Amino acid sequence: MTGRVYNVLFLCTGNSARSIIAEAVLQRLADGKFNAYSAGSQPMGAVHPYAIELLTNQNYKVDDLRSKSWEEFSGPDAPEMDFVFTVCDNAAKEVCPIWPGQPMSAHWGVPDPAAAQGTDAEQHLAFADAMRMLEQRISIFTNLPLQALDRLSLQKRLDDIGQN
Repeated sequence: MTGRVYNVLFLCTGNSARSIIAEAVLQRLADGKFNAYSAGSQPMGAVHPYAIELLTNQNYKVDDLRSKSWEEFSGPDAPEMDFVFTVCDNAAKEVCPIWPGQPMSAHWGVPDPAAAQGTDAEQHLAFADAMRMLEQRISIFTNLPLQALDRLSLQKRLDDIGQN
């Protein structure tokens, strides 16, 4: 690694659960190689309480997590993204802003835990399942030899991660 730090944006429609969890997970696994961000096309304006509870219980930093619009990352003062990952099917179907720098993108769809029905325990389990899937995918991503892969090979690997 040449010391390059990559900017990664996780997108979801509401930016209240999955993309927030992904941001927190990558922040922990970053090892100085990644800056993690999240946003939504129609942000809920608040992080889902179960997401905060789950992350807090697993000692993730939650103080800076907030639900925000993807417009924050498409303007001239926004950090230039290297990677943009959609984590919900709705966001994957939307027309995204033009991201400066032409970042690589992939769809890593995860079922929406905020839409889970049932008992409190079943809803908490949906959040834990989403987090497990995201931790697995992000762990694979952070261990890719980014500097050694050409763009086409890297795109295939990013797409493959979303199929796990």
